[in-house]
Amino acid sequence: MSATATEKAPFSTTDSFPLLGTDYVELYVGNSRQSALFYQACMGFQPLAYAGLSTGLKDRESYVLVQDKIRLVLTSPLRANTEIGRLHDLHGDTVRCVALWVEDATVAFETAVARGATPVMSPTAVKDEHGTCVRAQIQSFGDTVHEFVERKNYRGPFLPGYTAWAPAYQPEPVGLKYIDHMVSNVAEGDMNKWVQWYADVMDFKQLISFDDKDISTKYTALMSKVMSNGNGRVKFPINEPAPGLKKSQIDEYLEFHHGPGIQHIAVATDDIISTVTALRDRGIEFLRVPENYYDTLLDRVGDIDEDLSPLRELGILVDRDDEGYLLQIFTKPVQPRPTVFFEIIQRKGATSFGKGNFKALFEAIEREQAVRGTL
Repeated sequence: MSATATEKAPFSTTDSFPLLGTDYVELYVGNSRQSALFYQACMGFQPLAYAGLSTGLKDRESYVLVQDKIRLVLTSPLRANTEIGRLHDLHGDTVRCVALWVEDATVAFETAVARGATPVMSPTAVKDEHGTCVRAQIQSFGDTVHEFVERKNYRGPFLPGYTAWAPAYQPEPVGLKYIDHMVSNVAEGDMNKWVQWYADVMDFKQLISFDDKDISTKYTALMSKVMSNGNGRVKFPINEPAPGLKKSQIDEYLEFHHGPGIQHIAVATDDIISTVTALRDRGIEFLRVPENYYDTLLDRVGDIDEDLSPLRELGILVDRDDEGYLLQIFTKPVQPRPTVFFEIIQRKGATSFGKGNFKALFEAIEREQAVRGTL
């Protein structure tokens, strides 16, 4: 179960239903078995659980991987003309479900629906020899759903219906700890609608906002608002494109994803230099900013604990706010479509999202778009 940098903070009394953290993230992928091998070999995830033909499923196969408090579920269809297949055909590899760990899934679901959420799955108790788990789902933006997971009476490897998965191949983890935040892209004009939805339905609060003056280059721009639950363990920045001379990264995402969805998952580490080194050595490719970014880095952010040399070598970015500083880097897309990617982040007091890096980062993304012919 993942949490954020405010893991030890008390629950906010303003939350209608406190969230204990991100329980898991499910991605629909073209080949779950091969995708599982990628996340093991390249990103250091460990095998946890499996569901498919041998567990009684006839329409899908799912592999569950874990690294510290991060759980990923990779799901593919087993037959033609399934809903999973339809969504994958539309979106490509995509985040389908962001599951949230709660104390009482029924209360969470009923509260969310009473506050305006569209129900997808009513509270359902599922059992096996390890106990009982209660799950419920509501609709969010696009084809994304949120699931409320209550597992206080469950002791199995993942969820009922899954069996433990322990293959011989279990590469070492790379130091990823928990999900820090997840960024969604929505159509122009829809950002405030979904900001209001998270406020009204989930009782989230707006942490910060960025307009096209904050996030712009010569050619493209976007706007973003960051929504967070009361204890800070679940944070959703929501992006929309802003008018520009050329097609922004948000426009490109919406075109290839065919609608709104999760653009990237930010995962935390306690040692970004060793984590990124391990990821690079295992084949993960990262966006690179120009070398001159580092010439004035320390003038901009002040003293930091890390040597500049490995940051420059690896392409790690640094930014500071009133609370401290952070280090971050972004992978290239991890599937054929230029949609889902990962951010690796280490917070050293900072609670912000790297505003000082936006221009350099988005120029790097534009260079990738130019190579793809989509700028």
